[in-house]
Amino acid sequence: MEELKKLIIELENKISNQELLNPLVSKSSVGWHIEHTLLTMNLVIESIHKSTPDNYKKTFNFNRFLVFTLNKIPRGKVKAPRMVRPQEDFTTDSLKSHLEKVKMNLEKLNTLSANNYFEHPFMGQLNLKPTIRFIKIHTKHHINIIKEIIESKS
Repeated sequence: MEELKKLIIELENKISNQELLNPLVSKSSVGWHIEHTLLTMNLVIESIHKSTPDNYKKTFNFNRFLVFTLNKIPRGKVKAPRMVRPQEDFTTDSLKSHLEKVKMNLEKLNTLSANNYFEHPFMGQLNLKPTIRFIKIHTKHHINIIKEIIESKS
């Protein structure tokens, strides 16, 4: 959980760069990547919190195997699902608001059963431990893109 908290602080520290954009790195701005990451975290945590542990079924999923083995998400291979695709009208205040919601939602993870689960569109059901791992991998993926955009503007 501490690693996740550090990643959230890292995202928070990038908000001042939200308007930076480099189409050679990504079609989306730093702010878009921050917003998408926060929307994803909130959706995942809210979904796992609402799940029924008795309905969890462990199955093999090649996409999950690949992402967890590589410990990274291949770039440019998947388009963000509509529900976690940011609107273009986010602001510093809206980013900070989503950030605070993520911080509150993180505390919910401590109250869950090991078999509460999140249904990922490409990786199937992820129970608690793999869900936390997915959130970390996904967040690091977008932080790396953000860093690349910022570095390209220095």
